[in-house]
Amino acid sequence: MTTNRGRKALLLALSAAAVAGAALTGGGATAAAAEAATGLTWGDCAPAVRPLPGQRCATLSVPLDYADPDGEQIRLAVSRLPSTRPEARRGTLMVIPGGPGSSGVQRLAQKGAALAEEMDGAYDLVAFDPRGIGGSDKARCGLAEDDRWMMTLRSWPGADGGIEENVARSKRVAEACARNGGAMLRGLTTANQVRDLERLRQALGERKLSAWSVSYGTYVAAAYAEKYPHRTDRWVLDSSNDPDPKRVARGWLEGMARGAEDRLPDFAAWAAHPDRADEGLRLAERPEDVRGVLMDLAARLDREPHASVVPGAPGAPLTPGPPLTGSMLLQAFQLALYSDGFFPAFAQLVTEALDPEGEPVLPRELAGAMPDDAAAVTVGVICNDVDWPASVPAYERAVAADRVRYPLTAGMPANITPCPFWKGGSVEKPVRITDRGPSNILMIQNLRDPSTPHSKGLRMRAALGDRARLVSVDHGGHGVYLGNGNPCGDAAVTRYLTEGVRPSEDVLCR
Repeated sequence: MTTNRGRKALLLALSAAAVAGAALTGGGATAAAAEAATGLTWGDCAPAVRPLPGQRCATLSVPLDYADPDGEQIRLAVSRLPSTRPEARRGTLMVIPGGPGSSGVQRLAQKGAALAEEMDGAYDLVAFDPRGIGGSDKARCGLAEDDRWMMTLRSWPGADGGIEENVARSKRVAEACARNGGAMLRGLTTANQVRDLERLRQALGERKLSAWSVSYGTYVAAAYAEKYPHRTDRWVLDSSNDPDPKRVARGWLEGMARGAEDRLPDFAAWAAHPDRADEGLRLAERPEDVRGVLMDLAARLDREPHASVVPGAPGAPLTPGPPLTGSMLLQAFQLALYSDGFFPAFAQLVTEALDPEGEPVLPRELAGAMPDDAAAVTVGVICNDVDWPASVPAYERAVAADRVRYPLTAGMPANITPCPFWKGGSVEKPVRITDRGPSNILMIQNLRDPSTPHSKGLRMRAALGDRARLVSVDHGGHGVYLGNGNPCGDAAVTRYLTEGVRPSEDVLCR
């Protein structure tokens, strides 16, 4: 449970007026409602899930194409961690992961224990793997291994800023997905994930759902609240992005450039602190010099890549990895900015890369190719959701400008993807998030998020209008609640989900 100190921090930050919002009663579901759920047979989870004690799994059938609801069906993997206090249970809390391409079942296994402790029996915790990924029926593009690396799917320009190789690869990926993906690939949309979530609500026998959504999951949650506003109870959006229906994922990628700049001071202060000297991780004597160390090293690695090693299975020795280039260093930095806990490993990588005889260890995300289904979902959703501009020269100009304005990301966020070459373009008109609907949404956002910048979260806040309240947290990292936040922010979310008390106005947790 949240500590007393955390709850006191919340009260200090919010003020008496801010917490004066009345309790929101919501669904009022009972344990009997969950037992009356139809279409789900709960059993043991697969060992690969690494389930928590009491965590159960099931499969849910949904239409491959909702335009033909009685046609071909696909299976979605669903998981539930039941309330251990039936007398306190008030409904179901959906755990909606990020991505596109993240497993909800795995996230429940990872976060379920901490979340269950915070909720203290108020909810059954439920999550599902989106269509195409994890334990659900899988999507495929049949991509070559070289086209499934994070470094290639993220479209880092060449060392000179050229994008010719990115254009060729983007065409190749789009062609492979069109050739091998079939109806499953075209069904990978945010709109279908929303429809799948509604089918799951019905199968659970719940009149309303509550939700904790993170990153891309906040767009799914906001779209669900737009389409099914009266099926939402207590709705939390953690680390939101700009919901502009004309841009969607293109705008999200572009935001990473701003996000890296927002977050750099946190890492720079840490990496220049005298304590780092004792740890062998101090990169500069002054925080303002850390940027130069990183950029100089990236330029050197682009000229002369450094040998690297990659982690194997737990307890296994390190093995040779791909040559470490400047772009890989900057991508590793972007990943490290997600959490303060990643700073030491990245500083060690930099220290080793500065040494001609060193052995920099690459993060696991850069150590191998993504599975084909994960790559297919990642690309499929962003390309199916919205049409992307087709002009290659326009991307060249955007990359050149972005490299000057945001050198930490070297033009990657503005670069071309497979989407301009996507066969058939977008599947349907993107959802527009509006202020129409019940006022039952709580947003929480770090001020220095490398992936979903606070400035982008404010766009979601503006779109939702009086439906939402925003808790901004003076912290860095991606994902706030039970992760990169602080006691004040955590207490705000816990109190809303368990007591229905939401700030009456936007607040800042310092």
